[in-house]
Amino acid sequence: MDKSKRITYALKLTILILCLFKNDDINCQLIDYQKVGHFTKDSLKEIWKIKKIPKSIVSIKTGITLYRVKYYTKWINGDKIVATGSIYVPDRSKNNPLMVYNHGTRIKKGPPKILGGENILAMLFSTDGYNVICPDYIGLGDGEKSHLYCHIESQAKAGIDFIKITNEILQDLNKPPYSSLFITGYSQGGHAALSQQFVLERDYPNIELTASSPMSGPYDLSGVQEKVMYEPYTNSSYLPYLLLSLNTAYQLFDEESFYKIFKPPYDSVAKHMYNGDYKLRKINNLLPEIPVDMVQDAFVFRYNKDPDFELKKLLKLNDLSNWLPKSPVQLCYCEGDEVVLYENALVTYENMKRLGAKNVYLKSGGKKFSHGKCAGTSSVYAKFFFDGYVKNKKLFKKGPIHKRVLLSIYKMLNS
Repeated sequence: MDKSKRITYALKLTILILCLFKNDDINCQLIDYQKVGHFTKDSLKEIWKIKKIPKSIVSIKTGITLYRVKYYTKWINGDKIVATGSIYVPDRSKNNPLMVYNHGTRIKKGPPKILGGENILAMLFSTDGYNVICPDYIGLGDGEKSHLYCHIESQAKAGIDFIKITNEILQDLNKPPYSSLFITGYSQGGHAALSQQFVLERDYPNIELTASSPMSGPYDLSGVQEKVMYEPYTNSSYLPYLLLSLNTAYQLFDEESFYKIFKPPYDSVAKHMYNGDYKLRKINNLLPEIPVDMVQDAFVFRYNKDPDFELKKLLKLNDLSNWLPKSPVQLCYCEGDEVVLYENALVTYENMKRLGAKNVYLKSGGKKFSHGKCAGTSSVYAKFFFDGYVKNKKLFKKGPIHKRVLLSIYKMLNS
């Protein structure tokens, strides 16, 4: 090949590569956003009082404006689809950091309540100067398609595409671009947070992640977390949700064969109740106390005895407990968690350290705290961790001493 042909070939290859990146960006576009609420410092003080949030531990420094956002992202087959989420923007105009907050398990479609529990956790960060984005995930909120529960790629895509459009929103609001990037989330949101870090570091070298702090996530789906399926459990609805999501993502069975996995009458529950119209609490009331009791014995036997069973392989494919992160990670958990076993965090920490991770940390949100109570204290510890990077003070990654003491007292009084 002569020189001119080599140059022509190189140019065509460059154009092809640019087109591939361009096509990916086309699938990631802001559609619109709408203001849905503004919270002054005084109104936040009232919310803190109602929610019993100690101002001595979580200060109120600025008002917040909340917007609902609609944007394009990509479905698992590459189709462009609509996704939604929320963004909390501090009133003060600085080069504020950006934090992604990923919510816990939901199934009912529609926007979250403005003052719902996890929205309050997003406010904890935003009133101290963080721009906070909260993806609804693909298939939830007012988005298209169905949600793929604990599916690494789709959880990551929803959050990463939201990150990509955030500066466009900030610019339109006459706000400076974000200065640094943090990711957190609770319960399923912990799995989603680590999914986003995993995919960012794998596929998006141009997006720099400062640190993450996943909280109480089921990272070891095929190991630690599968144990809850064989004993009394408060959320039996998670099992059909997970199986249905894996089947949608990977086409294990045709529709008729899939629902035969479940014993009657649970096959009908799985078929008709996971359409986005019902809350998980209602579905839980229709299912057995021990999740595995709803599944056909032959299916359970094969899962337990056949190491080559495709379902087991797919669960491992969506594990996040055994990889090497580049950016710092703080894994928060509570030993009293009855929903997501705290050993998920321990196993993940040990594996990451074994693989050579230097900046991975464990943090207990409370030894006796249940899954519900763990969210608040873990979020404060996540904020302490992130604040250390924002303020560039390594000493404060554990939090200011006086606030740590107050939080310890709070934990003792509320255990």
